[in-house]
Amino acid sequence: MANGMEMSLLEPEERKEVDFIWNLIPAEDKQGITEEDVLLVLDAMDDFLEEVGLLHVDEETGEVEYEDGEVDETAQMEYVAEVAKEQHSPLTMVQIQLIMDGEFQYGLQEGWYEE
Repeated sequence: MANGMEMSLLEPEERKEVDFIWNLIPAEDKQGITEEDVLLVLDAMDDFLEEVGLLHVDEETGEVEYEDGEVDETAQMEYVAEVAKEQHSPLTMVQIQLIMDGEFQYGLQEGWYEE
């Protein structure tokens, strides 16, 4: 799981995204989780995209490139849940779904996605 140190190293845009998502989660669904859990989900979502060939990282520059394509949201959610379990995260499937929904809302706001 991400730790406080990792959170402090976030780029401003990443911090903005985590804050946006965290603020969308209802208070009752925040019980037992932290912003680090939001980051864990976001990282796992990207790992899934990389595995299915929709995200590429330039090994020299570290630049990330996303490909257009259909994402199997159920498979992605199952992948994220497995990563959370492996990391001993307390996230429930409801919390994972809320974070994934928040990422989508943030992406719509930023123009990454179309409805």
